[in-house]
Amino acid sequence: MAAAMIIDMPATSTREVTKRLVSLRESNGVIAMGRVLTLVVCTLDSSEAEEAIDAANDASREHPCRVIVLARGDRFSETKLDAQIRVGGDAGAAEIVVLRLQGELVNNESSIVVPFLLPDTPVVAWWPRGAPEFPSQDSVGRLAIRRITDATFAPDPRSAITRRLDSYAPGDTDLAWSRITTWRALLATALDVPPYEPVESVTVSGLAEEPALEMLAGWLAAKLNCPIRRSIGDLEVVLHRPSVSISISRPQTGRTATLSRTGEPAQRYALARRETRDCLAEELRRLDADEVYAEALAGIGKVVYE
Repeated sequence: MAAAMIIDMPATSTREVTKRLVSLRESNGVIAMGRVLTLVVCTLDSSEAEEAIDAANDASREHPCRVIVLARGDRFSETKLDAQIRVGGDAGAAEIVVLRLQGELVNNESSIVVPFLLPDTPVVAWWPRGAPEFPSQDSVGRLAIRRITDATFAPDPRSAITRRLDSYAPGDTDLAWSRITTWRALLATALDVPPYEPVESVTVSGLAEEPALEMLAGWLAAKLNCPIRRSIGDLEVVLHRPSVSISISRPQTGRTATLSRTGEPAQRYALARRETRDCLAEELRRLDADEVYAEALAGIGKVVYE
């Protein structure tokens, strides 16, 4: 692994940062080579930026990319751009450009991003927190073919995920959706055994402020076309067939789920909560529209809340 290199450029300009990137490429011949996409991370402040960088680092090992991190500062302070370039070592397979914006630059994020976009590579925008109401209409969102939000950290997660349908455009997704990938796989497997009876109703239970459960309930409503109830309580999904009930439950902070069927011994499966880095890596695997995600968003409107 190449030695870590961190270059701080206080009170600089996009031109100077770009020149330094070109210089690095010419000096070692690896920077920006083999990058499959540009990931633009829009953060609220510098402390949040470090968490996002860690997740992007891990995801970049599967998806080598240039990561552009926009850390918004005080829009009313003196206009200034502080930059940092990170390559090698802990930067994983990414080339990271951290841009800390102050003053008027906070309102001109897209103009700051454009000089750093890699030619002929797709752009993905990610808002770890503070996503715009309409991601596809955001100045950075308009540059991207894929836009990733995360309702989990919104002030009102349930309201945030239910509003995603109103703002949906092809290319949008939310990490609350990828957090239930393993749940979806286990539920599909549980239903693919005799008796092959239709599901009459489903109950999805868990924390009130967990948007991943809204996505799970919406997906089930879209796919099963039966009554779906969302309740508050222990983490559990119960599917009712005419002669059999199937339940999958897990402690809120546990790593192992229990699958139970009427009249059969319980089975256990590894089902830990997915980390942000894993969800981000999954979303970066596809750059086209996620139609199933859109169907699940629409399905939330069919869910009955108790």
